[in-house]
This record gives sequence, C-alpha cells and structure tokens, in this order.
Amino acid sequence: MSSNEYSAELRPDPILRFLVLLSGILLCVVGLVLIPGLALPAPAIGLGVALWFYYMLLAITVLAREFRNCRGLKVYPDCSLLRLDRESRWRPVRLLPGSVVLPRLAWIRFETECGVRAAELLRGDCRKGDDWRRLQVIWRHVGATL
Repeated sequence: MSSNEYSAELRPDPILRFLVLLSGILLCVVGLVLIPGLALPAPAIGLGVALWFYYMLLAITVLAREFRNCRGLKVYPDCSLLRLDRESRWRPVRLLPGSVVLPRLAWIRFETECGVRAAELLRGDCRKGDDWRRLQVIWRHVGATL
C-alpha cells in the first residue's frame, strides 16, 4: 500500500459525544455555583455569572453544531485531516496541537475552514479495527511534530 493511500478513517461514537457535552454542561453549572462565592461586589458577581453563562452556552452550542456536522475523520500520514460532513463530502480541516492518541482513546482537535475549533473524542481497539491500528501508526510519526 502506498503512503498516499494509507489513512485512518474514524467514526465518532454518540455515547462519547454525549459525555463530552454533559461534562461541558456540568462545568458550566459548577462555574455558576462558584462565581457567587467570590469576594467581589454584587454587580461584579452578576456580570461574572452572566459572562460565564454566555461563554459556556456559546461553547456548548458550537461544539454541538460541530458534532452534527462531523460524521467522520480521516487522518493521513502527512498530518492532513479530512472531515466527513452532513452531505457526505470530505472537507479538509487543520489538525491542532493538543490532540492526543492513546491505545484505546483519542482526542483529536481540529479547525474547520470557517475557523471553528472543535474536537472529537474517539475510541477503538487495535485488535478489532484496521483503521484504529493505522491511526496508532500514523500518530507515532505525526504526534511528535505537533
């Protein structure tokens, strides 16, 4: 197999997506509980709560929208990354630093052509999937360059 054909095609797991969104919502709630406990004047606390809520709502909305728009990822040995969109078209995205690939889990951060930064939490098993095994091999070569 030539290196041009060598790639890892990965499909997101709906359960992991749910857990990522749930953790974001829980962290939003924790922030809303902790901010009023700060030793600040009441107007500053009110502004802090409003800004925290707005920022977290925006972040969770963007992540949920990106989850709907991403049906798969394809990783190539040259650090290029493609995203399968809703219309079943492969679109180029930029792989971002902070992506991590472990033996059974991967956190892939990327930026779309519109500048939206998103991430996918993926899981796999080298014994059960060729694509996951390919991702492990690609990452050994690519991971150090990010």
